[in-house]
Amino acid sequence: MTEEKNVLTGKRIGVFGKGGSGKSTTVVLLAQVLRDRGYEVCVLDADSTNIGLHRALGIEQAPLPLLDHFGGMVFSGGLVTCPVDDPTPLPGAEISVDQLGVKHYSHNDDGILFLTAGKIGDQGPGAGCDGPVAKIARDLRVYQDGKRPVTLVDFKAGFEDSARGAVTSLDWAIVVVDPTMAAIQMAANMRDLVDQIKAGRLPATQHLEIPELIEWANRIFREATVKDVLVVLNRVRDEEIEGYVRKKLAEKRLVPIGTIRDDHSIATSWLEGKPLELVNVSEDIERIVKKLEAVAARSFTTV
Repeated sequence: MTEEKNVLTGKRIGVFGKGGSGKSTTVVLLAQVLRDRGYEVCVLDADSTNIGLHRALGIEQAPLPLLDHFGGMVFSGGLVTCPVDDPTPLPGAEISVDQLGVKHYSHNDDGILFLTAGKIGDQGPGAGCDGPVAKIARDLRVYQDGKRPVTLVDFKAGFEDSARGAVTSLDWAIVVVDPTMAAIQMAANMRDLVDQIKAGRLPATQHLEIPELIEWANRIFREATVKDVLVVLNRVRDEEIEGYVRKKLAEKRLVPIGTIRDDHSIATSWLEGKPLELVNVSEDIERIVKKLEAVAARSFTTV
């Protein structure tokens, strides 16, 4: 990788979207191209309900959840709290892969590091809130061989984790937009949220009674690292649909950084639990990654 192409090293990029928009597909394809371009890549599965991301990466067995490593969910008597109720940082969240233990991480054949924050399906009655998963996604900083990889965080569908503050610790938030008005509106909502954070708006804290917790909540938002919201179009079947979606996004002051064409083989791979392949969309993803690098390079010159 040339000197110009290392600008994403150590960056944290969250991928969001409404249900069915293709955010997990986008994560897997981006990870593959980033790795092909010479980056060390970590994929963090922070979707508390969806399953199968490891198979899409070509990993047969998912690693044990980081929830277990960090002491379990607070709602079941564990140590990992919800960031809304307890905004304090997760202890030990800045960690080397070697400290995790081999059962808590996996690599695919291309060397992409895979971690999973946790799922709520196996937590039992009364432990259905996935706030602790969002806290892991917000705070985790992983090192591999002494270096920080570019980390792609696959969040659950919807807006909830962003409202919990998980977006504050990202460098960029990517919203995957399929050809639906709901997806377009979610991208606009995310842009508005990040604009408010960048403008200094502090979080709601009226539910917190301890002054120290209020100060932590405010501090996390004051020190937010998120720079911008980026949009990727997905499942686009033809130029007419793409033009219409771009027009509607432009009305909301949003310009996509790229488009992923509709590819039937991707849906088939998810159905069969097979690794996703870049064959038909490789040029689409290459363009998106190059645009990400250009965005990152510009951020260095404006600091």
